Amino acid sequence: MTEFLLPDFVWRALIGGVGVALLAGPLGCFVVWRRMAYFGETLAHSAFLGVALGLLLHLDPVIGVLAVSVVIALVLARRQPAEGIAEDTLLGLLAHTSLALGLVVLAFMEDVRVDLFSYLFGDILALRAADLGWILLIDVVGLSLLAWLWQGLLALTVHEELAAVEGRLVKWLQLAFMLVLAVFVALAMKLVGILLTVSMLIIPAAAARRLARTPVQMALGAAAIGAVAVLLGLLASLHSDLPSGPAMVVAAALLFLLLRVLPQRG
Repeated sequence: MTEFLLPDFVWRALIGGVGVALLAGPLGCFVVWRRMAYFGETLAHSAFLGVALGLLLHLDPVIGVLAVSVVIALVLARRQPAEGIAEDTLLGLLAHTSLALGLVVLAFMEDVRVDLFSYLFGDILALRAADLGWILLIDVVGLSLLAWLWQGLLALTVHEELAAVEGRLVKWLQLAFMLVLAVFVALAMKLVGILLTVSMLIIPAAAARRLARTPVQMALGAAAIGAVAVLLGLLASLHSDLPSGPAMVVAAALLFLLLRVLPQRG
């Protein structure tokens, strides 16, 4: 029987990957519906600065990523539309400046050796028990918050002005969503890395759109597709010694292409 038992690191990778997929499903749907992929990319790039600051201050890099991502989300949420700079320009400025700052900070820490590949592209097989604790905590908080705000976020997505007329707290809804997205970036960094985080949000959601008739169906479908992509990517990584993060993203993309040949449900 022992030959059928998986090593502990594989179980941690599988549990952690599925945990991230559960949150990525509904969160990614709103990213797709609201066309916020570039905002997600900005948070993902800024995460590298969080890693550098965490190492500089001798903290868990996840804490540094959480702090920087939340600050970026707060800055963007409080920004007024008419401040003289286009939103995509501001997002690009923040994304690449924070990434460059992170590299500069790391360059000054000569006594610290950092595996840049694992941070940029992830290493799900290196998940620790403490990482699973973070994933569980963020899953519970993030999914509970999304469930609580679900109707409000849907109203905001359909028509922002109408949602405000209905008495929805538009600014607070936007802020809450941005904060959950910021926290997800810290969560997913260990799995697929900084540069591929957004792909695990948008690819499963885009694939699930082909099968869903309601927002709830799309959210559940995206979570399921993400979990399958994690499993397939993990198997490919173990079997062929491929980098785990890119393997999961490729698996998600293949599932998307496979579902594209199916007739879209009305």
